[in-house]
This record gives sequence, structure tokens and C-alpha cells, in this order.
Amino acid sequence: MARYFRFWAISCWLLAIGTFFSCQEGGDAGDLFGMWRMTGSDTNYISFSGSITCFNNPEKNFVFGNFQHESDSLFIQLYSKDGLKSDTTMIEESFGFRPFHDIRLRIETLNNDRLVLTQDAQKWSFYKY
Repeated sequence: MARYFRFWAISCWLLAIGTFFSCQEGGDAGDLFGMWRMTGSDTNYISFSGSITCFNNPEKNFVFGNFQHESDSLFIQLYSKDGLKSDTTMIEESFGFRPFHDIRLRIETLNNDRLVLTQDAQKWSFYKY
């Protein structure tokens, strides 16, 4: 009986530690973690958490995707759940990011309250919201 109780106690302890470390806020997002509002817009937001990103324009729609942050580069792979043209249009018109499925950006500035992304001659500025 004592051996069973010890096994049970150790199992619960390991489960609690595993749960604690798996729920760390932000995960892989690092300094990108959080919600960023596009400068000059009251409706365009990008949020990053773990390896998931969400592009949000409350007037139109929101689109989810995966991202990777490597050095000064940001790679975003977006997904349209229903294959809607409106999702592609929202990303390309509201945010100006192209192409929809394979966005590659350079991170010019990333600190606690400012994010500046560039692609060729285009530049986007965001602030932490």
C-alpha cells in the first residue's frame, strides 16, 4: 500500500511540473508575443503566441496562421479555413502582405513597444497594444 501511495504521489508531482512548464506564456513567440496594432489604423491587429499568429480586422475578418522568427526574419504561413477569397483580400488589402500563403518579412525593429517589418520597398509599423 505504501509503495502504491509513493508511486501515486510521484506521478502527481511530475504531472504538475509538466503542466507548469508546458503552459509558459508566449512560448516560441519570444519578443513578438502579444497583440500589435498597425500604426495609423484603429482596426488592424496582429497577435503572436507560441507559433500561432492571428491577423485581425474586426470590420472584415480574422485569419490564423503559423510563424517562425529566425534572427531578423519573420516567416508567416496563413490558412483560410474555408478557402474564402475574402481572407486573402483582407490580408492583401488591409495589411498589404503578399503572397497570402508564404509571407516573408524582415524585422527592422523589435522591442517592448515597437515592431517594424519590411519587404522589398514596403514598410509596416506596429505598436504593442
